[in-house]
Amino acid sequence: MDVLQRFYSAFAQRDWAAMGACYHTSARFSDPVFPDLDEAQVRAMWRMLLTSGSDLSVTYTVLQAEATKGRVRWEARYTFSRSGRKVHNVVTSEFVLKDDRIVVQRDQFDFWRWSRQALGISGVLLGWTPIVRGKVQQLAAANLRKAMGG
Repeated sequence: MDVLQRFYSAFAQRDWAAMGACYHTSARFSDPVFPDLDEAQVRAMWRMLLTSGSDLSVTYTVLQAEATKGRVRWEARYTFSRSGRKVHNVVTSEFVLKDDRIVVQRDQFDFWRWSRQALGISGVLLGWTPIVRGKVQQLAAANLRKAMGG
């Protein structure tokens, strides 16, 4: 099984350790909430996210899987812990691969769509602004530091 299948199969099973094992030691990760993580941070992010919620459901489709790159469309359904609101996030992930490991992962999703679901009326009114995105990024970074023991 290739690295993308291993990674998303583990994700669907909420196995953060198996997900982390798919990353190269020089891995980098980015998405609209966590814009620049190194290998230790991305492993900790998945541990934090997968152990904090109880109703996560993930489905995925591998769109491209080659030796050095890949692309996956995945969907997550969960309850956002800060608001108790249901979220259905649709994400496209692009990968750079080396030695059957993830070196670069760039996740893209519609932040305003996510914020409308996760944050409710404030997301509807202000979720498209850099202010809200910045605040969400700050809170996420603080939670990640705490999860990493810092």
